[in-house]
Amino acid sequence: MRSLDFARQLRTTQTDSESLLWLHLRAHRLSGLKFRRQQPIGVYIVDFLCADKKLIVELDGGQHQERIEYDAARDAWLKSEGYVVLRYWNNEVMGNLEEVLEDIGRMAGVFAEASPSPQPLSPQGRGASTAIHGEEKNTGNEPISPLPLEGGGAGGEGGATP
Repeated sequence: MRSLDFARQLRTTQTDSESLLWLHLRAHRLSGLKFRRQQPIGVYIVDFLCADKKLIVELDGGQHQERIEYDAARDAWLKSEGYVVLRYWNNEVMGNLEEVLEDIGRMAGVFAEASPSPQPLSPQGRGASTAIHGEEKNTGNEPISPLPLEGGGAGGEGGATP
């Protein structure tokens, strides 16, 4: 059970962006979806998993620039197992949290798409991508509407983004 021990260790040493996102995903806060963090799947440990939707959310820091091939192989295996992998840069979570949450909700099928006109989530264009590094497949990021956070979200800060 070595991967379980490592997953437990990762849960205690989260990055700031992982902690912030977990605050909004935990306890069914995002439209009733159940997420688990640092969840083993096969030989890998994913950052956040919504098993019901087979949706994985990965947060990437600068070290991922040096691990493009590893991440590509990992994402390809996860996709072959039926998972959708969403990748976000840490700074996207820290600076555009509402958009990231809206994007995750749309990909999980709990938020309706607001408009058919695509609008990238970030300058990097990484947001709601089911693709692997370098092979982006735009899934259609629409303008952001008010974000319904069930369970009251933390701190009640923010507000609707027009």
